[in-house]
Amino acid sequence: MTDRLPFQDPNRSIDERVEDLLARMTLEEKAGLMFQTMVMISPDGSFDADSPHPFFGVSIRDLLDKELVHFNLVGSAPPGETAKWLNQLQGLAAESRLGIPLTMSSDPRHTLNEQMGAMMSTPGFSQWPETTGLAAIGDPELVQEFADIARQEYLAVGLRAALHPMVDLATEPRWGRINGTFGEDSALTARLTAAYICGFQGDKLGPQSVACVTKHFPGGGAQKDGSDPHFAYGAEQEYPGGNFDYHLPPFTAAIEAGTAMMMPYYAKPIGTEYEEVGFAFNKGIISDLLRGQMGFDGVVCTDWGVLTDDEIMGTPFPARAWGVEHLSVPERIVKALDAGVDQFGGESCPELILELVRDGMVSEARIDESARRLLRDKFRLGLFESRYVDEAAAANIAGNEAFRAAGELAQRKSIVLLKNDGVLPLRGRPRLYIENVDAAVAAEYGDVVDAPEDADYAILRLATPFQPRGDFFLEQMFHQGDLDFKEPELGRLLDIMARVPTIVDIYLERAAVIPEIAEAAAGLLASFAVGDIAALDIIFGRFQPRATLPFELPSSMDAVRAQKPDLPHDSEEPLYPHGFGLTY
Repeated sequence: MTDRLPFQDPNRSIDERVEDLLARMTLEEKAGLMFQTMVMISPDGSFDADSPHPFFGVSIRDLLDKELVHFNLVGSAPPGETAKWLNQLQGLAAESRLGIPLTMSSDPRHTLNEQMGAMMSTPGFSQWPETTGLAAIGDPELVQEFADIARQEYLAVGLRAALHPMVDLATEPRWGRINGTFGEDSALTARLTAAYICGFQGDKLGPQSVACVTKHFPGGGAQKDGSDPHFAYGAEQEYPGGNFDYHLPPFTAAIEAGTAMMMPYYAKPIGTEYEEVGFAFNKGIISDLLRGQMGFDGVVCTDWGVLTDDEIMGTPFPARAWGVEHLSVPERIVKALDAGVDQFGGESCPELILELVRDGMVSEARIDESARRLLRDKFRLGLFESRYVDEAAAANIAGNEAFRAAGELAQRKSIVLLKNDGVLPLRGRPRLYIENVDAAVAAEYGDVVDAPEDADYAILRLATPFQPRGDFFLEQMFHQGDLDFKEPELGRLLDIMARVPTIVDIYLERAAVIPEIAEAAAGLLASFAVGDIAALDIIFGRFQPRATLPFELPSSMDAVRAQKPDLPHDSEEPLYPHGFGLTY
């Protein structure tokens, strides 16, 4: 290629390529770099660039016309269809003036659980326990193996940025996002974070890497009353235990491991030395702490929707601009840029950047500073040389037999045995009364019956309770509030346990408060989003339990309410302490 421009030449240094491309870009193209918003794939992988999406109200073509070149893929389709869809999207981007390739990002896609805006299950990918389950195993080598497999599956379909790991600490047990963490231990989380990033990125970011977006700086676990800052009632983060620094080592480990990006959370710190504004607008947090003291020089991308109010399916959803609600959207942009932000997640308003530069409110040199960081990652990822993926190979790579087996083994390894009155492991083919277990799967282990009184044993798979808040569907996705079973459900469960020896497997999405169930159950397991086969293999002794709790289980809601949100394992007389786990 004789007419290749300097930025297109892979033999030149990345710095040379960045500077050459930056010099050729218009202000509109630079501003487009600074926004990353969502695009949704349909379950069948059909591609439509021109119709406004009914959920987002904008078409893919409109977003490309705004010069956006970073997108967050939501929704799921099989690997081959996903690869084809993303190739089509890359093809449209290639038609732009400079042909800048897209960087496609995603939330976690490797668990059985679904939580909009946090994680999703993808057909065809290997299935692993949630990160709390990986923490229950506690093995950095296994975490790196998971991340390496997930990297290969992301690469196969064309995903090049991971909106994870989430390294917040689970110090406030009511918080609705604990299932995305590595638990409440800062040192363990730091070790697992380093392994996770190494698995996704390698020793350094390169053409075979998936860039990690480590979140949520400086740690989102200390939410007041456990309320999530996606919503106004969760806007405050507090440190009554004076334990702010305890939440930082995982981020230090991420920086040392070379994480490409950092994402601050929505909340505003209360009662600290820092300004009481959301972390995305907080210069003391981003410029002074993250960049100055901790030495991070990668991309800082905000969490989704900190600038503009939105409407989702007819319901108003205000910007998560806590502490700066009084500012206009352009003023919020100015404050975030001054704080040290490079990119705005979940937003698509680059025209406001143009106005701010033209009005002298932001310098083009400041825009160039962020553009350099964003372009550098595109070059490091090799996107200019390889924007497309092999659609035929995608389905063979993603979810292959070896990857599936590794995920299924990790599911078994992650299950914690909390109680055994001598009934476990079950033997022979007992008569089983089951709840929340697939009957066809259970029939491989015993004879399924319809009533507890007809059974030798009951097997109940339960989930941590929560309190629904409001009618907004997104709010319903965040399981917050009390952690204990209420009547009449508690009485119903205890009645079953009184009639037949019962094995309970509880999904610890958060730290369930289950003293009555623990007392009445003959056997008690804790799991972290695993399949029925994995749970039954533990119950029937086909796999030996070996995991330990990544966070303590409090003994009462009074003990939960008395805890300080920034302190780990500080509830009075916990039912099961952090690190507890039995074996056979």
